[in-house]
Amino acid sequence: MRKRLPAVVLFQLLLCMTPVHAEQILVAVASNFSAPMERIATEFEEQTGHEINLVFGSSGRLFAQIRNGAPFQLFFSADQEKPQQLEAAGLTVQDSRFTYVIGSLVLWSSNAALSIDGPDILDSEFKRLALANSALAPYGRAAEEALEFFNKTATTRSRWVRGENIAQTYQFVETGNADLGFVAMSQVLSDGKITRGQGWVVPSDSHSPIRQDAVQIKYGRVCEVCGLYLDFMRSPRVADIVQAYGYTVE
Repeated sequence: MRKRLPAVVLFQLLLCMTPVHAEQILVAVASNFSAPMERIATEFEEQTGHEINLVFGSSGRLFAQIRNGAPFQLFFSADQEKPQQLEAAGLTVQDSRFTYVIGSLVLWSSNAALSIDGPDILDSEFKRLALANSALAPYGRAAEEALEFFNKTATTRSRWVRGENIAQTYQFVETGNADLGFVAMSQVLSDGKITRGQGWVVPSDSHSPIRQDAVQIKYGRVCEVCGLYLDFMRSPRVADIVQAYGYTVE
């Protein structure tokens, strides 16, 4: 019977088999994962010589583009549902989908003098609360669930401002156009701490788990580099990188 090698061992073997001619792949990535993905892609390029072209956006828009024929070869979503739907539609490489990280939500302000130690800050006299569009961005859905959990929906709804994705939501708060906002921990974390502004990590039991799945898209040709990159994503090195940005891995 053929033995299945652990992903890290397989990745090391594949490195030795890297083709002479470097290849390029096009990768769609949810906005919340932009900082760690840029770092991961750079390390992969340095080790293999292949080129990773990254396109960031809301999971909903990237999903729609893939459904409409956009030539992405890998999709790193901010949820599980969209990769599952692509899989059900026959648009993915069989058995390529897996959960690459589990995300964390933070209630954050760029005002370092503001004390945020829980949801009661939402009872204060702030003007605007930023959250991502829940129809497009899983972090926006998690934010709405947390507001409902803490009974803050009715009292804050009139002050909501919507970002198309979590990157735009962060920009609203970072620039002061919103006093508070629900953002991804990876956007405000440095050296394992929230070092920009003030933030409170929203308890995970107040919203659905933000399980983020990746999947390889069927696009015209066999993509050996895609498999190599997915194996790299499962390596201990990448686990160290993503944990430094506040994600957890299974």
